[in-house]
Parts: sequence; structure tokens; C-alpha cells
Amino acid sequence: MSYFVKSLVQSEYEKKFDGVSEFVVVDTTGISGVENNILRGELKEKGIRMTVVKNSLMCLALQKMEMNDACSIFEAGPCTVAYGGDSVVDVAKELVSLSKKFKAIDLKSAYVDGTVMDGAGAMALSKMPSRAELQGQVAQLVLTPGSNVAGALLGPGGVIAGCVESLIEKLEEAA
Repeated sequence: MSYFVKSLVQSEYEKKFDGVSEFVVVDTTGISGVENNILRGELKEKGIRMTVVKNSLMCLALQKMEMNDACSIFEAGPCTVAYGGDSVVDVAKELVSLSKKFKAIDLKSAYVDGTVMDGAGAMALSKMPSRAELQGQVAQLVLTPGSNVAGALLGPGGVIAGCVESLIEKLEEAA
């Protein structure tokens, strides 16, 4: 590949991965063309994109984007970068679920918040709660004390209302 073509590919990587700070790297060797189209179609429905990269050029692009630590991921073997979705956790979850369908998918590593994770770390990432699940948990934690206070306030009031109601019924029967 000529220097001019390499520089074009590198600049294309820089454009494509501009704003991408978290991604999962997989090895898709052994996936047929039809399986690849199905895989990409299923990921596209969830807003996840995959790009097969040339390791040396991807490393140069990452260095220009000041993500030097991520270069260690692209040292050997074929690499496909998966990114997008709501978060990198969603990407990892989808890839793990699809790896059951497409046996050739192998999670190599992940890059999250400036940290490089190995394949086991990427697998562990898929077991974490997603952003939506975490937001639901936080909302539940925020609402729990309020519901406890409301229950504590309404409980004695209900008892008093019950006593007053039974007293009214007794007085009506006596009259």
C-alpha cells in the first residue's frame, strides 16, 4: 500500500472514530459473508457499528486522537472495532449474545474511559447493568425514602380513621 493510500485510510479512521471514546474489539475471522451481513444488520438496528481496521493505521489514528493506551489492543491479529449504542456496555452485551449465534465471534478486548481491558474484561463488561438499568436503580433509590416516610405518616392516620369509623358505626347502632 502506498504512503498516499495509507494516509487516506488513516484520515478516514480519524473521521470515523472522532468522538468515539469507548469501543470493543472483536475477532470475526471465520464468519462468512452472509453471516457478516446478518450480524451487521442486527447490530445496526441497535445503533452499533462495526469497522474492520488495519492495525498499524488504526494505531496511528488513535495516537493522533490522543488515545495512545488503546494502541496495545491493535498489536496482532485481525481486529474489528464495534462502537455506538447507548454505551460500551450495550455493545459488549450485544456482541456476547450474538457470539452464541455466531460462534466465530471472539471478544479480544475493550477500551473504556482510557483503560484497556482484555477479553475477560470485555466479557465482564457485558454483565454490568446498562445505562437505562442504572438510571432505573437510581430512581428507585431516590423514591424509596419518600415512600417509607409517606407510609409512616399514613399508617397511624389510617388507624385513627378506622377507630373513628368504628365509633360512628357503634353510635349509629345505638341510636
